[in-house]
Amino acid sequence: MSKLRLGINIDHVATVRNARGEGYPDPMRAADMALAAGADGITAHLREDRRHISDADMDALAAITRRRGQPLNFEMAVTPEMEAIALAHLPHAVCLVPERREEVTTEGGLDVVRGHNAIAPVVRRLAEAGIRVSCFIDPDLAQVAAAKSVGAQVVELHTGAWCEAVRHRSPDAPRLLERLKAAAREGVALGLEVHAGHGIDYETVKPIAAIPELMELNIGHFLIGEAIFIGLGPAIHRMRALMDEARSVRAA
Repeated sequence: MSKLRLGINIDHVATVRNARGEGYPDPMRAADMALAAGADGITAHLREDRRHISDADMDALAAITRRRGQPLNFEMAVTPEMEAIALAHLPHAVCLVPERREEVTTEGGLDVVRGHNAIAPVVRRLAEAGIRVSCFIDPDLAQVAAAKSVGAQVVELHTGAWCEAVRHRSPDAPRLLERLKAAAREGVALGLEVHAGHGIDYETVKPIAAIPELMELNIGHFLIGEAIFIGLGPAIHRMRALMDEARSVRAA
């Protein structure tokens, strides 16, 4: 079984910085530290309201990841403004996500089925510029098929519902995990690369990491929070170890 990549989302380093309107803590320093600690890439979400990551951050992140030879994954809403920013920066990858100004964080997957006609031309233009395009979707077979039909190369499965069910000891947790597994299998069957993310922590990572079709996990809020107590490098090292352990057990 191939090694599972780990992408680190640094948005909430910028959230803390912006709380005081200062320049500290610096998301660029966090990105450097994450890559030094073994992260396989950096993820950042530039929101319409710029609540955390800023345009200047995107400039700096593009420079850092190019210098280190590591991928930058730019999470963005399907809007002309964000498309123009992506085409100007040419990140390694773009992940198309839903966005509502009033939400605290991304609350669900992109509805690619309903948004097909608006999403497909954006995917085409980004792909023509050499950007790998992903759709962040709920683990629903119709959404997986729609992501394929709009031309995405990757789907990222929203793991939030399952993670919440695990944390609240909900009897729905086994069903939701099976839904993730089925969506991952469908993605691979359709020729898509499959990633996963949202709400993953030390308790929930191993069952997700054990899904053999997954190639990458993107984790942010939990690791930035854990870094307050043990440091960013050790937090990433522990997550990496749990991921690798899940893969080795599955391979055995």
